[in-house]
Amino acid sequence: MSLSQRLLTLNINHARRILCIRHVSTSKPKQETALVSDEKKSSEVLAKISSNWISYGFDSKDEKWDRTVMHLSMFGGITLGLVLVAYGFMYAPDVNLKHWAQREAFLELRRREAKGLKPIDPNLVDPSLVILPSDEELGNTEVII
Repeated sequence: MSLSQRLLTLNINHARRILCIRHVSTSKPKQETALVSDEKKSSEVLAKISSNWISYGFDSKDEKWDRTVMHLSMFGGITLGLVLVAYGFMYAPDVNLKHWAQREAFLELRRREAKGLKPIDPNLVDPSLVILPSDEELGNTEVII
């Protein structure tokens, strides 16, 4: 390694050290501190400060109850709410009667085939019962067949 490469490496390392330095400024200490005389109170305050507990919103004072209610509501909302409702929709009866109509159509087709009839009768309604207007009554009305 040549001398110029060593100097370049030293300069780069020196620049890295300079850039990594962080200057921390502090304000002057104030005499506005409060003392807690009771050791029990100070230990409670210290325990609350030292625990990194953030409430889920169900109880802001009791961590165990807050977590229990959160777990119960998630179980109820997700498991019971989503899964059971999905099973209800899957196993619900035929609300629109789609399957019933298909079964009836297949039964009617079998009945007509057994009797030797056409699958669909062109004269479903008796033509003598249908009253159509005459050509004079229609006039210039366009009739699309």
